[in-house]
Amino acid sequence: MSLSIGIVGLPNVGKSTLFNALTKKSVLAANYPFATIDPSVGVVTVPDDRVEKLAKFSVSAKTIPAAIEFVDIAGLVKGASEGEGLGNQFLANIRETDAIAEVVRIFDDESIIHVANKIDPVSDIETINLELILADLQTVEKRLGNVGRDAKRGDKNAVIEEAVLRRVSEALKAGALASTVSANEFEKPFLRGMHLLTAKPILYVLNKKAGGKNLDETPADPRWLKLQEFLKAQNASSVIVDAGIEEELKELVGEEKIAFRKELGAKDDGVNNLIKTSYEMLGLITYFTTGADETRAWTIHRGSTAPQAGAAIHTDFEHKFIKAEVIHWDKLLESGSYAAAREKGLLGTEGKEYIVKDGDVIEFKI
Repeated sequence: MSLSIGIVGLPNVGKSTLFNALTKKSVLAANYPFATIDPSVGVVTVPDDRVEKLAKFSVSAKTIPAAIEFVDIAGLVKGASEGEGLGNQFLANIRETDAIAEVVRIFDDESIIHVANKIDPVSDIETINLELILADLQTVEKRLGNVGRDAKRGDKNAVIEEAVLRRVSEALKAGALASTVSANEFEKPFLRGMHLLTAKPILYVLNKKAGGKNLDETPADPRWLKLQEFLKAQNASSVIVDAGIEEELKELVGEEKIAFRKELGAKDDGVNNLIKTSYEMLGLITYFTTGADETRAWTIHRGSTAPQAGAAIHTDFEHKFIKAEVIHWDKLLESGSYAAAREKGLLGTEGKEYIVKDGDVIEFKI
């Protein structure tokens, strides 16, 4: 399953720095607008110590963790929906992603330019989201013009599509995201087909700076209070990171990384939280296959049946599915072996209706 998250934000908020920290790749991160022009893409491992434990259990020759693709996209400015800056390219790049990680600066530092010459996280978010809304409104209005003619002729699908698009149009005109519009099972396919920017899940990445004046460390700051109220009102997902620190530590691992982070004044690993939260935000879970040849984490949507989960490996595992032997990863490790787990009745045989759980270890029978 190929999953992609676009890293977006205003110029100079730390997008490319964060991307470097995430992917351990070097892309241009400069202190001026539009340092990023072409999107850089990096595949990022999902932190999950269960993979290593299962690999050790099975003495696997190879270990393959789950992964997410992150895309560093050119900085957006006011007027992007009308083609300002690199607006058209920005919007085209983000349209291709599954979700949005919106980087927002939450620190004061006069040495780092801000495109609006002020630090106001909610204002930054509103600028970005408004451009996404305006771009979506153009898309929806154009489609309404086309589908309206078919609806007048009585085409049933066109009638359904027109109804949901009119609700979306009203929401966008009111400044709301398309994701706030509810749709029934008949309407959802039409919305998915539109690939609307504001229908994508959004994770707000609050970028701080070690040693700087960070809003989260001054909770009485009106800008921080305003941001918290906004996130609560939107029921939005957010994580706090120090992109600069994490980029400096990107080559370190384990205890060495923890020690240096503490020395630099960063309390926790915001990057790992970002990756994990992105994974969860997309409604994904992980199941495992393990053996002497390979231990591997497989990414599937929450609620997938056993045959649907098997399709992540190969379509034959879905179409020719007979049954699956399933055990939760921790129960397998506690048992010490598959044979012991079977004797204890912990290794279950499941059919086509079984809903795979996060952490299941599965062997498919076809």
